[in-house]
Amino acid sequence: MSTSVIVPAAGSGTRLGENTPKAFVDLAGRTILARTVDAVQSSDRIDLDRIVVVVPDELTERTRAELSGSACPIDVIVGGAERTDSVRAGLARATGEYVLVHDAARPFTPAAVFERVVGALRAGHRAVVPGLPVVDTLKRVDGDRRVLQTVDRSVLRAIQTPQGFHADALAQAYAATDDVATDDAGLAERAGIDVHVVDGDPDAFKITTPWDLRLARAIAKGWD
Repeated sequence: MSTSVIVPAAGSGTRLGENTPKAFVDLAGRTILARTVDAVQSSDRIDLDRIVVVVPDELTERTRAELSGSACPIDVIVGGAERTDSVRAGLARATGEYVLVHDAARPFTPAAVFERVVGALRAGHRAVVPGLPVVDTLKRVDGDRRVLQTVDRSVLRAIQTPQGFHADALAQAYAATDDVATDDAGLAERAGIDVHVVDGDPDAFKITTPWDLRLARAIAKGWD
């Protein structure tokens, strides 16, 4: 079954503290986005139809040039003000039975994670996310930082991407609401679609803070 991957990369990434949109920050000689697109194409077990990369208007030509050597067809389109706007735009260009949405800031996601997500879609699940067990003790606190409860972490997962969907399920989730969301599976849940969790991977961490970027640069230097 053919699969499209939407990579929303139109965000500013203000928490990273850089002077350029996060997806275009240098990571050992290449942008975060370029390395992420490589990760998307890393599996030979997925029938990848196309990659839809969603970027700011002023960076479309640069992105097309940077990704021009990719083996898979790549559509570079303009994103919106919010992540949901960008994913919605990408969904309009996606083809195939399955659609994955993968954060542009997860450049080291292993091929096995993509394969687990697609494998669960092939098994009949309509929405699939990778997740990791939570290892830290979690406390619920009030506005005064007083501990109210120790949360049972055994039933919790830290969710990563790619998040995968049957194309009609993702379309249904977006048609059901105009809400802004940072998690596509959350929209699916609100639309009444069951979401299945597969194993994630620590290497699929998201570059969000300066500490994450330092770690990513060290990893990139070691991998190259």
